[in-house]
Amino acid sequence: MDDTTAIEQVVAAERQYRVRNANDALTSVYWPDATVHTSWQSGPISSFIGKGTAEMNSTIITRVSTPVVHQLSATRAYVEMPNLSDYWEQLHGVEVVLEEFMRLIYRVEKRDGEWRIADMLSIYEADKLTPAIPGTDLKIDPADVKDLRLPYRWMAYTRTQDGGTISQDLLGVDQKDKVAKVYAEAEAWAKQG
Repeated sequence: MDDTTAIEQVVAAERQYRVRNANDALTSVYWPDATVHTSWQSGPISSFIGKGTAEMNSTIITRVSTPVVHQLSATRAYVEMPNLSDYWEQLHGVEVVLEEFMRLIYRVEKRDGEWRIADMLSIYEADKLTPAIPGTDLKIDPADVKDLRLPYRWMAYTRTQDGGTISQDLLGVDQKDKVAKVYAEAEAWAKQG
């Protein structure tokens, strides 16, 4: 298998293992010193594997698009992979579907001939909230969401309504300078391998 194919397979497997709760398999695609940055945690791989938020305890459907691999050295690359996740949950006594559009940025590294993930972070692009049964009133007061950032407004709203918390400073497409910095840092890292 060539490097590009191996890298594509490791990031695609990561998404499938995550949604299937296949934690042993998920652990196997990350290096032990890997880090992960999501809406609900940022830290070592141990803070991510087997853990999640309330909406992750419901049905989750995740679909990814073809990853774009940027292999800039023999042993390092960064990967961009569009991700769409749907969560079925309850909000104000109504079944809803939360649809999240993200771009995942992976840093992958080849050690002893094997590619694995060294870091993963999410860039939030947009989200939608719809009733599971069309036409059902979601009972949302527009004033409750007016100050929430557009890239993940409905994820923030549903999470706080469920008693959770979420930062309003997550990386999103509305922060062009911060997103550009992430890409510049990933590129510089990948060139060092």
